[in-house]
Formats: sequence, structure tokens, C-alpha cells
Amino acid sequence: MELQDTIDNVDRQLLDLLQQNAAISNQSLAEQVHVSPPTCLRRVRRLHDLGLIEKQVALLQPERLAALQGHGLTAIVEITLDQQGAEFLNAFESRVKTDEQVQQCWRVSPGPDFILVVHAHDMPAYHALAQRLFTHDANVRNVKAFFATHRAKFDTRVPIRLE
Repeated sequence: MELQDTIDNVDRQLLDLLQQNAAISNQSLAEQVHVSPPTCLRRVRRLHDLGLIEKQVALLQPERLAALQGHGLTAIVEITLDQQGAEFLNAFESRVKTDEQVQQCWRVSPGPDFILVVHAHDMPAYHALAQRLFTHDANVRNVKAFFATHRAKFDTRVPIRLE
């Protein structure tokens, strides 16, 4: 059975609503999708079990957090490897995934092999990350970093097609 055959429009509505506010009460969620609270809870648990809901997190407001601990530094980094065999791509990906300063890691094509979104406390912290992840790796051929000056949009929501 295909995954799309296992969810219906109520499940899609639940996914859409939970992306907007994962802290919504089960009662309110049930009311909005017109099912009973026990049915709603059972459906949400099933969406977790199917792996459609990966995890629930709190999204922090960077400007307000900056007032408490400093702005930090966000960089979008292009990485090109010298050798692109599967074992080299997997090795690089495994290494950067374990670094907490790497917020996102994307394999891309064409162009560079990876795009990373990195958040560091300051430029010395970014430099240490670059040494650790890029400079010490003999297979990294090219690194191109773009430093963010303003965040115009940030959204984690995946569009859900409702029927």
C-alpha cells in the first residue's frame, strides 16, 4: 500500500494545522477538523508512527534571542568536493550532520555538492568550524561562504494539498 493511500483529507488538515501550531490542544484540533478528540489523538499518533511528523520543536525568535546572547553569525556555505563518489559524499555528509553549528545540510546538483546553513556565535567560531569541517578535509576542493545580513523570510511549513 502506498503512503498516499494511507492518509485522507482529515489527516492532511491535521498535518497543515500542526505545522502552524504544534502546541494546539487536541480538543481545539479535533474541533477544527470535525472529529472527536479521541479520534483526533489516534490520528495524530498514527501520523507520527508513519513518520510524516518527524518531530515537534520550538522555533526561537532570533532578534529577541540576540538581545540576550548576541546576534551570532549565519552563513550559507557552498561546498565542492574533489571526489564525488558515493563514499566521499556520504563521509562528508556524516561529518557535518554531527556538528551542532550546522543547521541544515543539502546535497545539490548542478554546481556545488553541498549547501550548508551554519550558525556560529561569531567570526572566530565560524573560523573554527571552517577549519574543523572544511580545511582539514583533503577532499574539500572549494568553500564559498555567504554571510547573512538580514532574514526576510523563514518558514518551516511544507505546503499540504487539501482535497
